[in-house]
Amino acid sequence: MSQSLQVLLEHAESQRDAARSALQQAEQALQQLTAQCEQLQAYRGEYLARGPGLDGRAAPMALLRCHRDFLQRLDQALGQLQGQHQTTALRVEELRRALLAQETRVASVKKLMERREAEVQRGAARAEQRRSDEAALRQRRDGGPLARLWHSDAQPATY
Repeated sequence: MSQSLQVLLEHAESQRDAARSALQQAEQALQQLTAQCEQLQAYRGEYLARGPGLDGRAAPMALLRCHRDFLQRLDQALGQLQGQHQTTALRVEELRRALLAQETRVASVKKLMERREAEVQRGAARAEQRRSDEAALRQRRDGGPLARLWHSDAQPATY
């Protein structure tokens, strides 16, 4: 196996590992934002249900304005959280695609290494076959112990 391919594989694996780590962090951030959005929506619902004047009694105008203003701030905060959630969800998808690309790259380098190794093995097998064939030819040509059997005019050896 080529040293440069080994270095390429190690580099591709480190990039894949970094992409996996970044994806995990983004997924954790997305989970936290989801939980925050759910909490804020639940709180908004509770606050809205406790609003002044909902029990049938009259409420001072200042209290109604204060309640409305706070609901607006809650809606604004919820909107910002939902925007962050959407941005983070897009980032998670982007990181998933990047991780898939890195995993594909690692698999490609491994496949290339396997092919190169198979080529080396085939070359070694061909060289061994060539050496074996050449040795047999030399032995036949030089009159080795099996040469008598290969020549048509030779008599079989008796032992």
